[in-house]
Amino acid sequence: MSPDSSSWIERSSKVFINTYSRFPVVLVKGSGCVLEDGDGREYLDFLAGIAVCSLGHCHPEVTRAICEQASTLVHVSNLFHTMPQTELAELLVENSFADRVFFGNSGAEANEAAIKLARKHSEAGRYEIISLSGSFHGRTLATVAATGQPKFHEGFEPLPDGFLHAEFNDMAALEQLVSDKTCAILCEPLQGESGVRPLGRDYLQRIRTLCDEKGLLLIFDEV
Repeated sequence: MSPDSSSWIERSSKVFINTYSRFPVVLVKGSGCVLEDGDGREYLDFLAGIAVCSLGHCHPEVTRAICEQASTLVHVSNLFHTMPQTELAELLVENSFADRVFFGNSGAEANEAAIKLARKHSEAGRYEIISLSGSFHGRTLATVAATGQPKFHEGFEPLPDGFLHAEFNDMAALEQLVSDKTCAILCEPLQGESGVRPLGRDYLQRIRTLCDEKGLLLIFDEV
């Protein structure tokens, strides 16, 4: 590592809260799936910004769209309508199962919205949400509580009430947790934080049936 990269890492350590364990690499540019650090070394990027840069770095069409939008409107808040936002929402509705869209700033915010919507939608007294062991749903307090990994709970207790965790891919364990307080089941069809573990097709179909029979909402957390 060059002295210049070491200097940037040292400067970073003095101003950022230590919430993430970062690799000792200072990235300066990227193209497609290749990243380059400040010392000129190149890396194949299999992380893609945790699935954010799925089209690669600096894709010309993405870059063009960003520059074009930045030259007209950067931000107006949700108090107003914009044409590109509506067009994107229409594309999502046309190409997915959903008929409504909520735009969030992060996966945790999307899950927070889903949790609130599930509780708002349900009858009084139905507030519990069941998630699965090994799951990861975000780093806000509610999504930490929903996360099925005790290591993420440590240091933040007491966690918000109303979150239960069933064993991964175990239908009997899930059914045992459902009660008259349950409003939703939250799961990742493909767990990423726990090593790319897919839920079984039959298991997912049985969850759908269970939710229909019990009047529960089914929330899929997909990155």
